[in-house]
Amino acid sequence: MEHLTEELLERLLESSDISDYLDSQAVVERELPDYLFALMKAHNLKRADVVRGSGVNATVVYDIFAGKSKPGRDHAIMIAFGLECDLRETQRLLRLAGVAELWCKQRRDAIIIWCINKAFDRLATDNELCRMGERPLLQTN
Repeated sequence: MEHLTEELLERLLESSDISDYLDSQAVVERELPDYLFALMKAHNLKRADVVRGSGVNATVVYDIFAGKSKPGRDHAIMIAFGLECDLRETQRLLRLAGVAELWCKQRRDAIIIWCINKAFDRLATDNELCRMGERPLLQTN
């Protein structure tokens, strides 16, 4: 079981020697593709399900899963929807993708957070974003 960041921070701050903390296996070098596959397995999904649920081009999704490319922020959020992530999983996915986490003080992000919390899918979230006058995740030209 993976420890919460808050628990790990507490352990780090209580550590008398940094080596003890680092040797305790608390620090994990997790890569984005590993996390994506773990989420897919935990949610009993296939990559085709992720593609369908995210709205991201299949080639792009497969390249991200293969570690050939990293998603931009909106694509990472869309993939989180495709993986049926809750808010904590979404935030972790965003961190591993190297993009900014969702921030409740930012209007568009607040709408996305609310939609994730209400278990909206990507399409319903885009509808809510449009209804509120914000740019949808999936851009159509």
